[in-house]
Amino acid sequence: MSHEHPRLALVLGALSSATDLGAGVPVGTSLRTCLVATRLGRTLGLGGAALRATYFTALLRHLGCTSFSHEAAWFGAGDDHDVLRTFEGLDPRARASVAGRALGRLSAGRGFGTRVRAITRTLSAPNNGAELAKAQCDQASALAKDLGMTDDVVLALGQIFERYAGFGAPSGLRGEEIELPARVLHAASVLEIHHRQGGRERALAALREQSGATLDPALVVALEASVEEHWPSLEGTSSWDDFLAAEPAPEAAVACDLDAVALAFARYTDLKTPVFLGHSTAVADLCALAGAEGGLAPHEVTKLRRAGLFHDLGIVAVPNGIWEKQGPFDDAERDHAHSHAFHGARVLGRIGAYADEARMVGLHHERCDGSGYPMGAAVTSNERGARVLACADAFRARTEARPHRHAATPSEAADELRREVIEGKLCGRALDLVLAVAGVRSKTPSRPPSGLTDREVDVLSHLARGLTNKEIAVALGIATKTAQHHVEHIYAKIAVSTRAAAALFAVRHDLVRAASEPSSKPPRS
Repeated sequence: MSHEHPRLALVLGALSSATDLGAGVPVGTSLRTCLVATRLGRTLGLGGAALRATYFTALLRHLGCTSFSHEAAWFGAGDDHDVLRTFEGLDPRARASVAGRALGRLSAGRGFGTRVRAITRTLSAPNNGAELAKAQCDQASALAKDLGMTDDVVLALGQIFERYAGFGAPSGLRGEEIELPARVLHAASVLEIHHRQGGRERALAALREQSGATLDPALVVALEASVEEHWPSLEGTSSWDDFLAAEPAPEAAVACDLDAVALAFARYTDLKTPVFLGHSTAVADLCALAGAEGGLAPHEVTKLRRAGLFHDLGIVAVPNGIWEKQGPFDDAERDHAHSHAFHGARVLGRIGAYADEARMVGLHHERCDGSGYPMGAAVTSNERGARVLACADAFRARTEARPHRHAATPSEAADELRREVIEGKLCGRALDLVLAVAGVRSKTPSRPPSGLTDREVDVLSHLARGLTNKEIAVALGIATKTAQHHVEHIYAKIAVSTRAAAALFAVRHDLVRAASEPSSKPPRS
C-alpha cells in the first residue's frame, strides 16, 4: 500500500508503542497480546469481522491508559507508571495479594517517606481499581470511535476490565454477557502478563487459577491446548513482522484516516495530565493557520497540522509526577522530561505515511542555534515546518499555566519569544507567522453541547484540569456549594461520573479554556 493509503494495522501497530509507554509496560506488549489473541481466535474458529474485532481490541487495549494517570500518580506518590505496573494482572478481589504487591513493589527503590505515602494512599482507597477501570474503558471506547473502529471493537474495549464470574468493572457483566473479543483478550492478556513476569510455568498456573473467575473456562482450555504455538511470540525479540502477517483479511476492511488518527492520539496524549489538557490540538491549530499564512502548500499545511497534533506524543512515557511538579526539575527529571521528543519521533518514525511529521516532532524542541534538545541539533532554514511548530508550541506553552508558574499573557509570551529570536534560538519569520495568527482564530458562535450553560463550561474546564469544588469556587469567585451543584449538573447533562470522563468530553468538544492558575492537586471525592 502507498504512504497515502497505509494499512491500518501498520499505523496503529506502530502507535501501540505509545500506548505501551503510557501504560508503563515494555514496548511490544500490545503486539504480543494481539498475536496471542488473534491466534486463539483462529483456534476457536473465528474469522471475518469477529476475528478483526479480536485483533484490534487486543491491539488497542491500552488506549485508555492515560485517562487515570493524574489520579494514579497521586496514589503512586508521583509515578503513575509504577502503580500500573505494580498491580498489572492482579485480581482486585484478592485483597491480601493487593496488599502484598503494594508492600513488596510499590515505590520500590524510592525513599522511605515516598514509599509510606504511596502504600498508605493506595491501601486506603479500595475503590481505586474500579474507578481506574471505568476511566480507562470510557476513554478507550471514545477514542476507538474517533479512530473509526467498528462498533464491536468499541463495545469490547468498554469491557476490558470485566470478569467472567461477574466481579469486574465497570458494569459487572457475567459470562457471555461479555463480548467474545473481550473474553479472548482477557485470556491472551493473562498469558502475556504472567509469562513476562515469571515465565511459562507461572503463565500456565495463572490461566488455571483464573479459569471460571476472571477467564472464560472454554477459552482457557483452548489456549492451553494450543499454548506451544504462542511461546515463540512471547519469547522472541520482535513481534512486528508476525503481527502484520496475522492481520485478518481483508486488510482494507477499515480505512485508515491519517487525520483522524492524529487527532485521536493528540487527545490520548493531552489527557495524560491536566497540565497539558487541550495543548496539542491548540498547537496544531496555530501551526495550520501559520503555515497557510506563510504560503505553504495545502499538503504541507496538512502535515504541519498533524505534526502539531503528534508533537507531544512522547510525554506519555514520563511519569506525571514530573509534569505536575510544582518546583524546578532536578537533573534526572529534566533528562526524563526532555526524552519525550525522542520517544514521539521514534514511534512515528515507524510509519512511512508520517515520515515528515516524525521529523518535525523530533525537532520541535531543537533550536536554530543548536541549543535545544534532545540532540542539540541546529534546525536549518530548510526545516520550515519544524521552525513553525517550535514557535507555536513555545507560544502556546507560555500562555498556559504550569504547576511551577502562572500563564503569561499573549503579549508577555511574544516579548519573551522575540528575545529568543534575537539570541538566535527561534526563527523570526516563523515566530512572526505564529504571532500574526495567534488570538485571531475565529469560530462561529454556538451554544455549548448537551445543554451546558456558559457558567457550566467554565466549571467543566476547571474540573477537567483536576480542581476540587473548593478550588473551582475560588477560581470563579463563587460559593463552594454552588460549584458543587454545577459539577453535579454537568455530570448529569453529559452522562459521566468521573473527572477523567468529564475531561475527555471537554477535549472532544473543544471546551477547555486557558487556566489562570496551575493545577496538580491530588484527586479528591
